[in-house]
Amino acid sequence: MMENKNLPITMETLSADETFEAGRQLGLCAKAGDIYTLDGDLGVGKTVFTQGVAAGLGITEHVNSPTFTIVQVYESGRLPFYHFDVYRVGDIEEMDEIGYEDYFFGDGVCIIEWAKLIEELIPANAQRIIMEKDLEKGFDYRKISLEQF
Repeated sequence: MMENKNLPITMETLSADETFEAGRQLGLCAKAGDIYTLDGDLGVGKTVFTQGVAAGLGITEHVNSPTFTIVQVYESGRLPFYHFDVYRVGDIEEMDEIGYEDYFFGDGVCIIEWAKLIEELIPANAQRIIMEKDLEKGFDYRKISLEQF
């Protein structure tokens, strides 16, 4: 699905299952050290997409958004998976306190929701995923774009 990371890639999904599958395909081809930022409005399906990524990595435990813990670590898949939700980060120093560098520069795969809030910490090799709704195309329609951060 998302092989050439140098070109912008866009896909459309028409259901939560398709959004999950798009994430799963990304998880299947993810490599150690991959970092993906995930931007989109509330309710656009970021968690469903992230659950798909986790499934593609072989993680079977339940994945939910770490809104209050900032990062959730999953180690049961073929690679460690670090799921960040930085929506509630009030001060960039909070990222230092959780040791973000160990995750960003570790041997796992990172997904960072609301990454624009910590933009100055995002490594240059990160890929940006933008999720958008278009109610004119249906309630469950999603446009998912992958580009260089």
